[in-house]
Amino acid sequence: MGAVGDEPSTSGSGGEKPRRTRRTRMTGAERRQQLLDIGRTLFAEKGFEGTSVEEIAAKAGVSKPVVYEHFGGKEGLYAVVVDREMQRLLDMVTSSLTAGHPRELCEQAAFALLDYIEEYTDGFRVLVRDSPVTQSTGTFASLISDIATRVEHILAKEFKARGFDPKLAPLYAQALVGSVALTGQWWLTTRKPKKADVAAHLVNLAWHGLGNLEAKPRLIGHRKA
Repeated sequence: MGAVGDEPSTSGSGGEKPRRTRRTRMTGAERRQQLLDIGRTLFAEKGFEGTSVEEIAAKAGVSKPVVYEHFGGKEGLYAVVVDREMQRLLDMVTSSLTAGHPRELCEQAAFALLDYIEEYTDGFRVLVRDSPVTQSTGTFASLISDIATRVEHILAKEFKARGFDPKLAPLYAQALVGSVALTGQWWLTTRKPKKADVAAHLVNLAWHGLGNLEAKPRLIGHRKA
């Protein structure tokens, strides 16, 4: 009996040529997604400078021209990876803001960022790396600024209700979102304490300030982990 492989043995004795098993070819969209996934992993691990088109192509099992055909080069692939991850994080934060109480909204925003770090670790590593490719509209700092803009109206409403100047809401929004983002970068590698505790302490600081910290901060929303 012939060995099982790409070329099965000839059937009959008429010298018929063996038939090759056809590989299932990827569609253009599937190949593009494969290259994006491979690129994100390599950029997260090695950074932009440490990753080459040759390595991306080899991991995908294709030639270099295929990468150029889809993205025009390493820079184009990197730009698409960054753009997609920025949009994913922004969508996660924006969609999380559903509560009515301002403190719970702070909790939800903190959880959204920590969820993203936990579920899309490679994407977050790519976002926080510096690269000559990213422009002023495509950096982690600009992303944090975008998120802060989405939540500043929440602070403005709360400021007005408490008799504070609502014009200061953008400043506080930048400060709060920035502190969560920097803490997220630290938690990316430590992963301690657990996510719910990180969220609770972040909101504790944001809500009470250093002068009125709770000794054992608690979460008031429905999420406890």
